[in-house]
Amino acid sequence: MVLTAHAAAQQIGAGDDAFALVLKASAYVDVFQKTFGSMVSEERYEQNIRRAPASNGRTNQPGGAPSTVLLSDFLLVQVPGEGWLPFRDVFERDGKKVRDREERLAKLFLSESASRQTFDRAREIMDESARYNIGNVNRNINIPTLVLTLLTPVNRTRMRFEFDKVDETGTIVEFKETLHPTYVATTGGRDLPVYGRFWMDAATGTILRTELHAVDTAVEGHITVHFQHDQAAGMFVPVRMEERYRRTRDPNEVHGLATYSKFRRFQVSTSESIAP
Repeated sequence: MVLTAHAAAQQIGAGDDAFALVLKASAYVDVFQKTFGSMVSEERYEQNIRRAPASNGRTNQPGGAPSTVLLSDFLLVQVPGEGWLPFRDVFERDGKKVRDREERLAKLFLSESASRQTFDRAREIMDESARYNIGNVNRNINIPTLVLTLLTPVNRTRMRFEFDKVDETGTIVEFKETLHPTYVATTGGRDLPVYGRFWMDAATGTILRTELHAVDTAVEGHITVHFQHDQAAGMFVPVRMEERYRRTRDPNEVHGLATYSKFRRFQVSTSESIAP
């Protein structure tokens, strides 16, 4: 089963207080994407398969359970007509190189004017990298900026927002998808509405943490991302992504832990001619 993302938007549903917070968060995301979109980071992505928790709450993981560790380049690129798209390029798996360690994605977009062929090649690299994921739940929603994408003007209209509370981390806002087609879908195109929460600095709109759930009767996915200020990057960046996926009636579930470091800047030049 594939969990995949697509976009559509109509109208917004939110309480006045939550709406004010969402507008501030949305403005922050706009600046974040433009700034983070000029960076490439190194992702260390550990995945393993575990037995699902038993009724006593314990998780049993037998010895020799499948696992893998991937090292990749990760970046966001603005595609005219499509918004900011994430790309992942695996260069090492379990300590063994799968290709020369060169920033293929960054080099693709460093051309004087990126073409449609450039983005098609980048998507091929992304699909190629997705094949290294383990487990029986194929996915392309395993990206640290997914909830931020849902806060952009074109996508936030599909959500209902509610103020939750303020804790030691920040102000918490809940969201729940209410429109169809949904942002996440299964292999057969079945809608899979998402819900979750995000933590923000109410004064600045800075996103500090995100939590997303995509659950139905056949499959479930859970993703939590933590953001911290990185001095070298000069901004808040994703530093840790925790995830869990499971199919109904499957005694196993996939766990992932990704960390991000070595943020460095590059410049992308795109052409309006690549718009679909």
